[in-house]
Amino acid sequence: MTPENARLDPLVGSWRTAGRTVSGPAVEISGTDTYEWMTGGAFLLHRADVRMGDEELEVIEMIGPYDPVTGTWPMRSFDSRGAFGTMHATVDDDVWTFASATERATLTVTGSTMAARWERAENGSDWTDWMDMTFTRIPPTPTTPA
Repeated sequence: MTPENARLDPLVGSWRTAGRTVSGPAVEISGTDTYEWMTGGAFLLHRADVRMGDEELEVIEMIGPYDPVTGTWPMRSFDSRGAFGTMHATVDDDVWTFASATERATLTVTGSTMAARWERAENGSDWTDWMDMTFTRIPPTPTTPA
């Protein structure tokens, strides 16, 4: 694993996800997010399994590898509705930024909690608040020797 990819280690693990949309009628969001390294450490696999109001949504996202030319980690996501997209991540201390032309998030990681503010810009320039999310680390389950 490269030193740059190792900077993503604070995300690794399972997280209890909670939040709500803040634009339009509020929609409650709950579920789990899991981050794990693929063998070799080139890609961080992110899986989200959430309920947004009455809708179940599954997402798979591949993060990495770090691109030294852009100074970002590419993020490619695919969801259970058939949507897919690309974002780019940057990190500055404990603050991550995920951004595309029409969506962006600021994620602050503090030990066993994360907080995220998502914004949208349908026209690519007028940003409005979209979602506020919190994540609480789920402690690993102890394994029992066989």
